[in-house]
Amino acid sequence: MGVQVENLEKNMAKLTIEVPVEEVTKAIQGAYQKNKGRFNVPGFRRGKVPQKMIEKMYGVGVFYEDAVNALIPEAYEKAVTESGLEIVSRPEVDVTQMEAGKPMIFTAEVAVKPEVTLGEYKGLEVAKQETFVTDDDVMEEIKKEQEKNATVVTVEGRPVQKDDTAVIDFEGFCDGEAFEGGKGTDFPLVIGSGQFIPGFEDQLIGKNVGEEVEVNVTFPTPYQAKELEGKDAMFKVTVKEIKAKELPEIDDEFASEVSEFETLDEYKKEIADRLKERKEADAKRAKEDEAVNKAVENASMELPEAMIKTQAANMVNEFAQKMQGQGLTMEQYMQYTGTTRAQMEEQMEEQAKKRIEVRLTLEAIVKAEDIQVSEEELDKELEEMAKAYKMEADQLKTFMGEAETKQMKMDLAVQKAVDLVVAEAKEV
Repeated sequence: MGVQVENLEKNMAKLTIEVPVEEVTKAIQGAYQKNKGRFNVPGFRRGKVPQKMIEKMYGVGVFYEDAVNALIPEAYEKAVTESGLEIVSRPEVDVTQMEAGKPMIFTAEVAVKPEVTLGEYKGLEVAKQETFVTDDDVMEEIKKEQEKNATVVTVEGRPVQKDDTAVIDFEGFCDGEAFEGGKGTDFPLVIGSGQFIPGFEDQLIGKNVGEEVEVNVTFPTPYQAKELEGKDAMFKVTVKEIKAKELPEIDDEFASEVSEFETLDEYKKEIADRLKERKEADAKRAKEDEAVNKAVENASMELPEAMIKTQAANMVNEFAQKMQGQGLTMEQYMQYTGTTRAQMEEQMEEQAKKRIEVRLTLEAIVKAEDIQVSEEELDKELEEMAKAYKMEADQLKTFMGEAETKQMKMDLAVQKAVDLVVAEAKEV
């Protein structure tokens, strides 16, 4: 097999790959064996028609497509290895010659890994992150827990107030006529939630159980029901019940019910410690992000469009796997959101570009600093992974080939590059 490499503009390359005639002949014969049972020729039993007879009746190229599909993957992989290129996109393949008795020739246009020119990545100025926890921060967390433990009670002897749930019957009219979808019975409406048309909920404040109310509103523009856009409407509403949330007192008893602590002070301390830990982790991430982003801004590289598109496609695949883990197929997701895969990939391109720039910059820092990963560090990472998968590290190693091991080492080296950039950064 032969391969020629032509370097194109913007970090693209074209591989011209020639597959020997012997392999072409073998692939055509393989395509014949695979498909011969599909052909029905008078005088021959199905599956017993000679190859030459089928080619005479259906055209000499009848088996070429299957043969090409069988030949290209292996020939392409061999060509990539022989070329020595670091390819970062899917190939755009074009078959330029396919004929029995001759070598097959095809081209593969690919993106190659761009060179990165590093700028400053040490001594970068980053904003100082505050990690102290205030009493207000602690109380905000406690109030969230208080809301979770609220009970809903029926209110008597007072009218509707903001944040109440008013149980209502309603019917809407436009120009004196009832309209479709404008009627409801025993509907629980949280006052102030914005569930209904602007102005609707406010007009129920101050109304009592059993009271009938005429609520006058104007449908917004735009509105999901096009025929109602911008129209004035009147709703006849009956308040049937008023419900309100009853919050528990924030005291020692509350603390003992929602936590493992007996007193409110102990509970507050635990929350403060937890918040501090969270803020410190957030601050570390923010410092990392700012320092790395500045290193990327100071670097220069020319990303081929095909590389960005390939990364965007991979990111959509990652998203699809995440959806599948939640019991939702991509087809269902696209149907619900009204998007196509092509639209999703296009939307991902900016994020894909950023991800590539970060990775290439950090890999360039690894090279510039000659960052190495020891076997001990690799083994430690494997042990952590094995714990996550609930298996032995030695068992995990059996699933890893040379390429996976090399990738893991680079990932660890890249993290070391991140640590270096952050350690050298100056907080201002």
